[in-house]
Amino acid sequence: MLKHLLYRGYTNGLKVAAHILPMPRPTLFSGAGSTYELIEAIAELGFKKLLLVTDEGLVQIGMAKQISQTAQSQGLEVVLYSEVKPDPTYDQVESGLDVYFQSQCDAILALGGGSAMDCAKVIAARVTNRRPIKRLAGLFRIWRAPAPLFVIPTTSGTGSEVTIAAVVSEPDTHKKTPLMDPKLVPLMAALDANLLLGLPPKITADTGIDALTHALEAYISRNATQETKAYSVAAMKLIFEYLPRAVEKGSDVNARHKMAMASYYAGLAFTKASLGYVHAFSHNLGAKYGLPHGMANGLALLPVLRFSLPEIEPQLAALSEGLEVGESEEIPSAQAFIDRIENLYQAIGIEQVTDKVQPSDTQELVRLILKEAHWNYPVPKFMNEQECAQILAEISI
Repeated sequence: MLKHLLYRGYTNGLKVAAHILPMPRPTLFSGAGSTYELIEAIAELGFKKLLLVTDEGLVQIGMAKQISQTAQSQGLEVVLYSEVKPDPTYDQVESGLDVYFQSQCDAILALGGGSAMDCAKVIAARVTNRRPIKRLAGLFRIWRAPAPLFVIPTTSGTGSEVTIAAVVSEPDTHKKTPLMDPKLVPLMAALDANLLLGLPPKITADTGIDALTHALEAYISRNATQETKAYSVAAMKLIFEYLPRAVEKGSDVNARHKMAMASYYAGLAFTKASLGYVHAFSHNLGAKYGLPHGMANGLALLPVLRFSLPEIEPQLAALSEGLEVGESEEIPSAQAFIDRIENLYQAIGIEQVTDKVQPSDTQELVRLILKEAHWNYPVPKFMNEQECAQILAEISI
């Protein structure tokens, strides 16, 4: 009982903070070719030398070079840092920080998915906050404004371009370390559909489910507001309509643009309303087994919804009606909404089981999942250890 009271007190505190503290938003450039507008704006602000934070994959396909050349055409000098890996670690942050100082950069430009943006956020925070990452972790512990940060997402899912959060991992244990502070929101972002056209179907599908999870967990959160629910619904409408199109035909510029906006709206929703058990499962499965974040969300989403159904049935029924996800002759219901997600999974090839989870790891995973959820997320229904273990068994082959 005491644990439940402490949990409710903590999440209520987060709700008050979300209502009182200003939540900044990046200046947004949107649409095909918006990268040029962003870089032009960076030059107009008077910056001279950018640290371009990205990954080796985007270097290999020439995208990092393309961005560098665009920046150079605007009189900006670019220093490349391309050591970002999936689930970036403290070491990658510190290496990028060294390059920033050695090259005397005055701003940071992140190019990539959530890993590149998260790594860049923490580098920016470390530039001005000379404390170890562990002392910056948690809520509102970044005292000084980070170095100027600009972002260009190359996937549509994380919403990191608008969120107050960044997640990096300890190098040895790969334990996730979240930093949450409004100061982490980038100054500007470009949602450029042209940069999304080559995204493979599998990554398109997984990152799209990440965006869906953000929107849905924000919608059923105890901290949801009218504003966050509106953004959640807008995101889900776009995802149900355009994600299958983006997966089937990656060159569909309109579908890519709509998915970029869906990710952005979902980010606006969850940065205020927070997340839930799906992300607690996903973060810990990713840390333990290296599962991609969107894929891990896809594994946990439906089992967690079914577990939470007694508390969220009216909300899912309202979504079923508002999103018109059931057949026209059906009465809108929570089950109709869940069926629509299952149909989406089938259409885009989302996996619902994995062979990675080892039974010998269950006890430790349960402890970590519940610890993350119960101290971070305003979930609609409280889960115990047995229920958590049952979901792990459900998603395991």
